[in-house]
Amino acid sequence: MWIVIAALSGALAVLAGAFGAHGLKARVAAEQVAAWSTASQYHLLHSVVLLALALYAAQSARPIGLQGGLFLAGIALFSGSIYLLVLTPARWLGPVTPLGGLLLIAGWLSLLLLAKS
Repeated sequence: MWIVIAALSGALAVLAGAFGAHGLKARVAAEQVAAWSTASQYHLLHSVVLLALALYAAQSARPIGLQGGLFLAGIALFSGSIYLLVLTPARWLGPVTPLGGLLLIAGWLSLLLLAKS
């Protein structure tokens, strides 16, 4: 399941990056394009982390539900909120972005639990 999630997330990240590079420049301000670029970079980077976790789980037979869930929720809230902030007038999403960032940090810290034997 996690390999499928990582694959879909990675594909969406590449699509988002391409859309930001080619479809947004004429439609939104330069600052919004820069925000979109940051969101798509974080999205892709953390999709690779999900893939690494999935491969680790397949090799070790250890569960990665906590770690994968934190990274997936972090991607959705961090990158997703930025995507929506750029595409819509929904300014209420602004406070969601840092929550997503905290979830990504928690995901990284949760990797320490996998270091325990």
